[in-house]
Amino acid sequence: MHSLETNHIPPYANPMSCIKDTTRGCCFSADPAAGELSAVNCPGCHKLEVFDWMSDLPDPLAEHKIFEVQFKNTHKGFYQNDTGGDLKVGDIVAVESSPGHDIGIVSMGGGLVARQMRRTGFNPRGAEFPKIYRKAKPGDIEKWQEAIALEHQTMIRSRQIAASLGLNMKIGDVEYQADRAKAIFYYIADERVDFRQLIKVLAEQFRIRVEMRQIGARQEAGRIGGIAACGRELCCSTWINHFASVTIGAARHQEISLNPQKLAGQCGKLKCCLNYELDSYIDARRSMPKVNAPLEALDGSYHLVKTDIFNGVMWFSPDAHSAAIQIPVSVERVKKIQAMNKRGEKIDTIADSSIERPVAAEEPQLLNVVGEESITRFDKSGKGSGRSRRGGRNRGGGSSDAKPAGAPDASGRNNASPGRNASSGRGRHAPSEKNASQERSSAPGSSGGEQQGGSENRNRSRSRGGRNRGRGGRGGQGGGSPQGGAQGGQSQG
Repeated sequence: MHSLETNHIPPYANPMSCIKDTTRGCCFSADPAAGELSAVNCPGCHKLEVFDWMSDLPDPLAEHKIFEVQFKNTHKGFYQNDTGGDLKVGDIVAVESSPGHDIGIVSMGGGLVARQMRRTGFNPRGAEFPKIYRKAKPGDIEKWQEAIALEHQTMIRSRQIAASLGLNMKIGDVEYQADRAKAIFYYIADERVDFRQLIKVLAEQFRIRVEMRQIGARQEAGRIGGIAACGRELCCSTWINHFASVTIGAARHQEISLNPQKLAGQCGKLKCCLNYELDSYIDARRSMPKVNAPLEALDGSYHLVKTDIFNGVMWFSPDAHSAAIQIPVSVERVKKIQAMNKRGEKIDTIADSSIERPVAAEEPQLLNVVGEESITRFDKSGKGSGRSRRGGRNRGGGSSDAKPAGAPDASGRNNASPGRNASSGRGRHAPSEKNASQERSSAPGSSGGEQQGGSENRNRSRSRGGRNRGRGGRGGQGGGSPQGGAQGGQSQG
């Protein structure tokens, strides 16, 4: 069986290492020059942390030798200072243990220790306190962190052993002693568990003295810690030492909705805070009348819906199965109506004029200032832009560098052919054939043969242009069609 020590890497191997251990409430760091490990207290990282509200007052018990020392999570104890020197809160000390020694952090001293003893129910009379040996040395801190590094793996392995033995228990935490002579196994079990065989196997496996300590679900939640539904840290990990039983009757007295998901805490049990205001509600209920029957009036019977204990108002509804209509009635008027009903009399109405009904606040009206709530505001702009883009492509004729009609191209030919312009549809206003023929005939140096040949070409161009314009007319009116048909081309063809 390989040892767990081989997986441990000394924290001072890295000169920049600084490890914060929130279970102990301290930071481990290394001195790169000396290669020694040191530990520093971290205020605010402790479970059940104590605020010294008497720090600015003269303490008559300042020389008191009894200190409170904290270990892992919520584990604390009272120890006697036997060092011969002064100790203060936050000092890391070596204390007496059975067997061997342990390392802890001083969490309280002076007159607060006596108050803490009374609060936790510890009787100091006749008690023999274990001793504080000295402040922890670098060698003690190094062995302490080596023991801390074994705790998680030991807990996982112990769970596997307990499952193999068929024990109905859950090992929630393991706390090693600083000298690794003993380990405390915290477990949860719903029934009595015979773990004698488990202790033997754990002692042989880890070569330590084993102590089994049973805890409840609330204590386990306090050791783990967390944030409650109210947004604050769990009460069981900040200040609660003794857990009183919480029943569902506490929720009924306070008229809280009996929803198990809202009434249960992170431990799975009823929230401890249900008991905080329970006594105030019970005292206030003593002055409230007991309504076991509906109130009788001339306009009908009224059934109790809810009670505002601290304001002294009771709410009634005319329908026993619906709370849509609720009428507030003061406690004095309810007592008066009950006395009349016992005499066989009925009141005109139970409505109490002395109680002002709350006026519902007017809901704020949302005004359309910028028109952002319109769902189709983007669709309108999109359709317009798309229409303009398509129309621009069809009407524009494609190229932005198109040459004007009548301009010669690179080969010297005239590009103002009426048939070509009419068929291609590359311009909204193509030059007329008559104007083109007049320009050719009036050109200087032209002969009669050329004019005759030009007239024949013009005739052929008219026939072709008419056919092209006819196709464009059948496809649709306007020069924006892909065939470039002119308006009324069908009649001209």
